[in-house]
Amino acid sequence: MHPELVSLLSHCRTLPTLPGVALRMIELAEDPATDLAVAAEAIALDPALSARLLRIANSPLYASAHRRRVDTLSQALALLGLNAALSLALGFVVARTLQPDHALAGMHERVWQRSALAAMAARLLAERLQLERPEELMLGALLQDIGILALLHAMPERYAELPQVPLQGRERLEVERDHLGGDHTEVGAWLAGRWGLSAYLQRMIRGSETVETGDRTLGCVVAAGLLADVWVQSGDEHAGGQLARVATALELEPIDIETLLERLTALAPEMSALFDMRIEREEQAREIEQQGRELAMIRHLLEREDLQEAVREATRLKARTRELDDLVRRDPLTGAYNRRQLEDVLQQAFEEAERRREPLSIAFIDLDDFKLVNDRYGHLVGDTVLREFSQTLTRMLRASDLLARYGGEEFLVVLRRCGAERGRQILERILADIAGMPLATVDGTPIHITFSAGLATHGEDARFIDAHAMLAAADEALYGAKREGRNQVAMQPRAAYPPDCA
Repeated sequence: MHPELVSLLSHCRTLPTLPGVALRMIELAEDPATDLAVAAEAIALDPALSARLLRIANSPLYASAHRRRVDTLSQALALLGLNAALSLALGFVVARTLQPDHALAGMHERVWQRSALAAMAARLLAERLQLERPEELMLGALLQDIGILALLHAMPERYAELPQVPLQGRERLEVERDHLGGDHTEVGAWLAGRWGLSAYLQRMIRGSETVETGDRTLGCVVAAGLLADVWVQSGDEHAGGQLARVATALELEPIDIETLLERLTALAPEMSALFDMRIEREEQAREIEQQGRELAMIRHLLEREDLQEAVREATRLKARTRELDDLVRRDPLTGAYNRRQLEDVLQQAFEEAERRREPLSIAFIDLDDFKLVNDRYGHLVGDTVLREFSQTLTRMLRASDLLARYGGEEFLVVLRRCGAERGRQILERILADIAGMPLATVDGTPIHITFSAGLATHGEDARFIDAHAMLAAADEALYGAKREGRNQVAMQPRAAYPPDCA
């Protein structure tokens, strides 16, 4: 890396440094005396990080490793293992640290989408190849493009002016070296060293674009990035060709690649929830874009002849566009809105409640012991229960309310113009009704289920600084309901600030 680039990065004020919790993770990982209790104590200081580790312990990535839901941080660490938990915790903190704060947020999001997919692909590859330290490989894949993110922070304008080439690959590295004095793999390894990350991770980052490698662990990281590229854009011939070369070196068959891509598709929603980002395939976006172009063509026809036929065609395409738009906004299994739509609606509802000085309540809902349903009756029955629960809950809510699937068996309800006491009454009534009706029947045996809920209210006795703070309070209340024995509604444990501080 050119000395001028090193100097620029070293003195860049916008380049983030790792927070204390990440430094503590690194310190614990290097200490042979560290045990689960010490790690749990450190992670518990960050509620958001604790919640993420609980979610990943209950996610399909680890579903086959245990047969009961993990409800405490100690259980999660015991399931994941000390080194795995510390690696995952560090990955989540780094992802949160390098958030966009400039006009290139779109590029930043694309890089993190690839990184999250690559992390998941590395975990699956390590499992298939029976490699040791799978979580460290997962972390290496997640961090392989932090050099791009660092350059976006340090020199957003200069990086935006680079010639238009793919974000990854040899051509990108050459362009970066020619125009900046170093490439993103060098910058990423330099940043990892500055942060005190292990030499093992620095090597993974530095070699993440090295297709020709005899190192199986490094090859796993390289293949993971290429799998992410192929998953997003199945017609990417360059990435596909590179992937075939790495796969051959790793002794993977074409059927293995196909299976890995199928599992990526199945796990993408879970990874999207874990990293709070939208992960979608490029053909989805292209189909909606094509619908937009067709609508533009119809508008042009309306200005000319054949008005009647053009109107019919426009009506058909508008209906199809609405249908596609609805599909993008809804969870395909339950029909409830998805995380992407929830974020938009929750933000709008929060701003509206602020503007009109009206109360707003949100409820985190988690089905109790849902994994037992999957274990006992199978995932198809579990899917039926999730679908029936969503549809039943939708019928019980007002037209102005919104139900979204947050991830797995977690749902979130947005209750507009609804105070805390009214919200509690609504949820307790729904809980009683749901518990009394079977959501599925197997061989004549009805399946009943209960749920735990955490309720947070903005605009009465408490106000929150933003919608995310309100969401965190509802999440904390949910875990309170779980701790107290499930099958109940718990209120927010505390508020961000009282009403007279608003």
